[in-house]
Formats: sequence, structure tokens, C-alpha cells
Amino acid sequence: MSKDWNTGKHQQSNLKKEDEKAVLVGLVTQHQSDEKVQEYLDELEFLALTAGAVTTKRFVQKLERPDTRYFVGKGKMEEIARYVDEHQIDLVIFDDDLSGKQQHLIEEVLKIKVVDRSTLILDIFASRAQTAQAKTQVELAQLQYLLPRLRGMWTHLERQRGGIGMRGPGEKEIETDRRIVRDIISGLKKDLEKIERQAHTQRKTRGEMIRVALVGYTNVGKSTLMNLLSKSEVFAENKLFATLDTTVRKVVFGTMPFLLSDTVGFIRKLPHHLVESFKSTLDEVRESDILLHLVDFSHPQYEDHIATVNQTLQDIDCRDKPTLLVFNKIDAYRERNFDEMLDAETKANIEQELTENLRNKYDSDAILISAITGENIPTLKDKIAEMVEKQYMIRYPYKTNNW
Repeated sequence: MSKDWNTGKHQQSNLKKEDEKAVLVGLVTQHQSDEKVQEYLDELEFLALTAGAVTTKRFVQKLERPDTRYFVGKGKMEEIARYVDEHQIDLVIFDDDLSGKQQHLIEEVLKIKVVDRSTLILDIFASRAQTAQAKTQVELAQLQYLLPRLRGMWTHLERQRGGIGMRGPGEKEIETDRRIVRDIISGLKKDLEKIERQAHTQRKTRGEMIRVALVGYTNVGKSTLMNLLSKSEVFAENKLFATLDTTVRKVVFGTMPFLLSDTVGFIRKLPHHLVESFKSTLDEVRESDILLHLVDFSHPQYEDHIATVNQTLQDIDCRDKPTLLVFNKIDAYRERNFDEMLDAETKANIEQELTENLRNKYDSDAILISAITGENIPTLKDKIAEMVEKQYMIRYPYKTNNW
């Protein structure tokens, strides 16, 4: 994390750099098996790539708990330092949050930039934020992350605000910095409340239409599906958090109009302060009538992804909404799991059985699709139209079906 925090201005990405070389560091503990750590590091590597860094090596150590000074043991830190020096590494990324003291001590040893998972996610969010709401949310999350770490990574923030009148009798400079950060956080919260009121007013003016929200883990294809269903041009790419700002489009299937929204993706180990800052963005989910829970069916950990999304929906009181599980990337799933010699009829039978098993397992309607090839999209549209019509009938039982 950079120690030059330009408070009062929206943060700019400080990791983006051509061909920046990075190494990853993770711990196997009593709470994290080696297999789970490798899964997390796979995701961390993808996060690093999204931020603009190429991973050259992973360092994993087995400890009962993180070392209070270096996160890893002293011997492992020396090993990392040798590798960093010999291979001209630019960045070391830790898979868990570091304290300010740990980050300061590690940077003293390695002499290069050190970030943790939360910092990396915040950096990506900063580079993706487009609207005033998203930029304010990112800056708020960054400062909330910084505040408890000031002692370990003191930044002399008071110089940006001037010294006269800024320090009380006998007050240490670190306390001045903390007070400045708290003042900025308070101001950002007020700005965010004003933006949220405006957004709430805009949602109220959308009329009587049923709202459908696309939710899911990051990089499962929500924006691609949004483009396909709404025939719009929503930014989509094969990187994490490609979409940060909520996009809403009016869609009509047959005679059924509704509002379709694409929302920010969820991720494991999402920092609590980030969830808190972005709860207003998730209002679009909270105020929706139907959820389309999109899943990357080809991903080996898709079950964990479903659990992560369900937990986040639980946290914002959205688990009871009518939900359709949409298993995307069935084409990639076939490439990964099906024998090339299988005939079409056998594949169809297997997929039918898969669908039934998924419905029983998750107690929800489920459908297999490919947003890239368009496979099963007509069936998906029919199912969405059916769910939308049902919601219209519940909300307006005495009105005509002709919408």
C-alpha cells in the first residue's frame, strides 16, 4: 500500500503498472487447509492480474497462527527477501489482512511495495469506479481501512491541512492524523447519504414495473448476460470486478416489461468495511422483486461461490426473494468434464440429471445456459417472463394481464 494517501480526493489506483512482477504469500493454519489456501491464492493471482500484476511465485508456510511481526516466520521472510532481490520483484501480496505494524516491518525487510488482499481489492475498486457514488464508497472504504493502521504506517496527514489550529495542547501528530481521517470519513458518509437519497428517489420514479436483479460471484458472466437479455452495451471482460456501478435497463419479453439490473460481484474474504461501504449499491438487490443468481458452472469451486453469495444475500436480508439459479458457461463445463466420445443423447441425459440434482440440492429452480454461445437463452427468457408475470399477479391481482 502506498504511504502517500491523498485524502480529500478520490484515490487513484497505485498498483497499475506495465509488467509489474508480484509474488503471493499465504498461510496454512488450523483454519485453512493447504488445498483451501491454494484456492485462495488462485483467486488472489486473478485479482493481481486484474490490478495489472503478473505473479511469478507463491510462498506458502504452515503455522498455527500468523507471526505478529512478519505474518510468516523469520526464515520464510528471509527466503522471500532473497527471491525478491534475485528476481527484481516489484510487489509482494499477502492473502490475509496485515496490521500497520506488520506492513511497516515487512517493507523494511523487502524494500519494495507490500499489499494485502483487502488493499488489492480496494485498488481494483478504485480503478473501476465511475460514478460519484462508487468513487465516494471506495474512498470511504480506503480510509476506514487506513484508520486503525495509522500507528504502523504513519503518513503525516496533517501537512496536507496545515499545522496552525489543527493540533490541541500536547496532542501527538499521530492523534492529529487520526482526527483528520475521522473528519474526512464523517464528511464522506454525509456525501454518501445525500447520493443515496437521490438514488432512492430515482428508484421510486421507475414506476410500477417489476425489478429483476442479476447477482453472483465476480466474473461469472453477469454483464455478458445483461447485454444478451437487454441488448445493451454494458462493459464486460474476463477480469474480477469488471462491473462496479449498478446498471439498470428496461426489458420486455413478450408483453412482460421489467427492469433488469446488473450489480457488483461478490467474492470470498470480502473485507467487512468494503461490504459496509457498498451496502447502498446493494440496495438495488434489496429492493428487487426477483433475483437471478448467476453461477460459473465450469469453476471447480462453484459451490463455495454459491455459498458466498447466499451468505451476502443473508447479510442484506434478501434470501427470501424468488430466486432462479442460472448455471452459466455450460460449454466450458462440457470441455472440462465430458469425454469427447460421448454422443449427443448421452450428454443431454447427463445434463438433465445435473439440472434435477441442482434443483434438489439448492431447493430452487435451476437452468443451464451459456451467455457466450446463447445456448438455452430462449428457455431462460421464458422462465424469467413466467416469474415476472407471477410477481405482477401478486402485486396487482385486479389489473389486466396485458402489460
